[in-house]
Amino acid sequence: MDGEQQIEQQVETDVEPPKRQGYAAGIDLTISQDACEWTVRALSALQSRLSLNIKLHDQEGLLDDGQILLFNHFARFETFIPQYLIYRQSGGFCRSVASREFFVAGSRFSRYLASLGGVPNDHPRLLPFLAEEVLRGRKVIVFPEGGMVKDRRVLDDKGDYSVYSPSARERRKHHMGSAVLAMTLDAFKIGIRELHRTGRDAYIEIWAKRLGMDSAEALLAAARKPTLIVPSNITFYPIRITGNLLQRTADLFMRGLTGAFSEEMTIEGNLLLKDTDMDIRLGTPIHAEKRWSWIERRAMGWMLRRIKSVDELFGRERQGRTWAEHILTMCIHNHFLPVRDAYMRSMYAHATINLSHLAATLINRFLEKDRTEVERHFFHRALYLAVKHSQAEHDVYLHRSLRNPDAYAGVLQGDCKGLDQFLTSATNAELLQADPDGYRFLPKLKVEWSFHEIRLENPIEVYANEAVPVAGVQRAVDRALEEAGAQTAAATARLRFDDELRSHAWDRAFYHKPRYARLNEQETATESGAPYLILPENHNDLGVLLVHGFLASPAELRGLGERLAAAGHPVMGVRLKGHGTSPADLNERTRHDWLASVRRGVEILSALAPRVCLVGFSTGGALSLVMAAEGFPGLAGVAAVATPIKFRNKNLIFVPLIRHANRVAGWMPVVDGIMPYRVNDSEHPDINYRNIPIQALYELRILVDETLKRLPDIACPTLVVQGDADPVVDPRSARLIMDRLSAPAKGLRMVPSTRHGILNENVGGAQEMVLSFAASLLDHRAPFVGGAAVLEETRGF
Repeated sequence: MDGEQQIEQQVETDVEPPKRQGYAAGIDLTISQDACEWTVRALSALQSRLSLNIKLHDQEGLLDDGQILLFNHFARFETFIPQYLIYRQSGGFCRSVASREFFVAGSRFSRYLASLGGVPNDHPRLLPFLAEEVLRGRKVIVFPEGGMVKDRRVLDDKGDYSVYSPSARERRKHHMGSAVLAMTLDAFKIGIRELHRTGRDAYIEIWAKRLGMDSAEALLAAARKPTLIVPSNITFYPIRITGNLLQRTADLFMRGLTGAFSEEMTIEGNLLLKDTDMDIRLGTPIHAEKRWSWIERRAMGWMLRRIKSVDELFGRERQGRTWAEHILTMCIHNHFLPVRDAYMRSMYAHATINLSHLAATLINRFLEKDRTEVERHFFHRALYLAVKHSQAEHDVYLHRSLRNPDAYAGVLQGDCKGLDQFLTSATNAELLQADPDGYRFLPKLKVEWSFHEIRLENPIEVYANEAVPVAGVQRAVDRALEEAGAQTAAATARLRFDDELRSHAWDRAFYHKPRYARLNEQETATESGAPYLILPENHNDLGVLLVHGFLASPAELRGLGERLAAAGHPVMGVRLKGHGTSPADLNERTRHDWLASVRRGVEILSALAPRVCLVGFSTGGALSLVMAAEGFPGLAGVAAVATPIKFRNKNLIFVPLIRHANRVAGWMPVVDGIMPYRVNDSEHPDINYRNIPIQALYELRILVDETLKRLPDIACPTLVVQGDADPVVDPRSARLIMDRLSAPAKGLRMVPSTRHGILNENVGGAQEMVLSFAASLLDHRAPFVGGAAVLEETRGF
């Protein structure tokens, strides 16, 4: 009998497959597929009724590939979410370590928890059991903090990782169990592969039997899978401290809640019931295998020929252990601490940063300098700069409200929903007082609150603590404070133009999701829909804001913009909201959104040039006229080209009726409307939408009416240009505009053309007319030939 046969024979006498289901308390740990499926259905139904918006960020498919998934712990209910998401996405089973208090013999809840994959943290074979489960294809979910970290403070004064333990009433290091599990499991896998490499497959057969696996091939396949540790972060936003239905109901039936329980009902009830974002971000995986030296790899196979159970590999002593075995065990142990620090660092670095994190970090900086108040405009500017600098940090993962300028752009003016929510919460908690000219930081901010009080009493500190491990946030805030006092208007304008670019990218990405694919596939536009800013070197003092037409994009007037820039003018091509992305986007916008786009363009360009001329084409002309009627410092003049007051298409009178019918039909499930869009036969299909939203046509009609009413309010020089045979705009529109204008200097130029897009195509020298108008404004000359107040060409009437 050879050595391999002797080894195999020994298996029957000295090794038994581990019992997967048994447990000392008598609870069966077998995972039940029926229980998992029922739970997924129940949670899916519950999620649709709650106000908790779960967003999983898993760009690399780590939910499928990861074997040991780690999560931070802030709320009790979150411990069920990862298993739910994994089973819903992949159908895979998970083991999750839970407190032993949840496992009581005879308890129905304990049996249910175990059937979902729960394992008590005092399991006598906890780590070996979990390692064996991973080899069988399960995933392991661990909360390495060992309990809820309500204050979100995970770094001590020395910068080392630690958390507060309510039971021990002191700070302690994070648990190392996940690192022990990962590295020891990977050592076993390497050992199995070494046995195969050296032709000792009989040992693999033995280990397969010891583990109760189907075959040696199944064990070898499991050993070939990388041991991936996936540090993940769960971030809730916003955190609210006001009462809620859950807390009030519990208080009513339980006749007064304890402080800790009341706090949890308040905080976690708000997370579930009050429109809260729960961002789950899977971080960069840690490959355990990459940490071994070649000598250690070779030694693993030797080790597996010496031991008889996974327990021994996890450090359980056995008689007769050699010095070589002791040394190899120490080599494995030497990897535990670096791996633990690596995954804790990654887990906290992947927090999803929101505006409250930045605001709280700013306030902490002021408190560190013993400042008790700050001017409003300085705080708002510093907060805005912190947002912009955070966007430039590659290691900061931003909440969607900091990636979509629509959500944060009002910070500069103090008009932002996220900022209002933060300030209201801080004011209600008596941490901050908002005065007309500034914010005062109240003494309560410096009080040391207990573990069960801090979320209610000082949410600012909770936010600030959560952002401390994110180095990019700390850099962004420090840089913002350095620059806020000396930030020029021009520098701010460039940042705001960056917001315009980001807004276009955000809107385009949102309205190119699969649900809009059928509509977008019909579109023909190929030119970029992004806004542009052209600042010539040594530019002159007259900026020109170009406002494109209905269904088009800034590309429509790009050629004119480049000619104006060549003449020395700073030029911005503004993008009207809803344009340059998808007709579905335009369907959601109003004339107020379009005018707000123009207003932002004026504010940006006014910071780069002391005087601004508005140039608008078609609908852009109407918006430019309305903007000129409002007036703003530095307004030099306005040119309106092919601006509609009357349309050629008489069917537009039916737009209100069709819109009303669409709205009625839209009340019915799965019905978008009778005619939500109509086809557009465009002169420039490479720029314009092919589909016209009926809702947008309705908004256009109202805009035209409002434009006509505002014309008498325009006081600046005004140029009106119109094609005499425009197929879209009735040429009589130009006369109607001229008759209503009260501007002392106004001029009408009629262009012989059967095309609508006279400015894009430069028909009849339309671009030269605008260039000449801008030049006259720059030189402060009378804008029209001969100095006449009014010069009219009436050809075509």
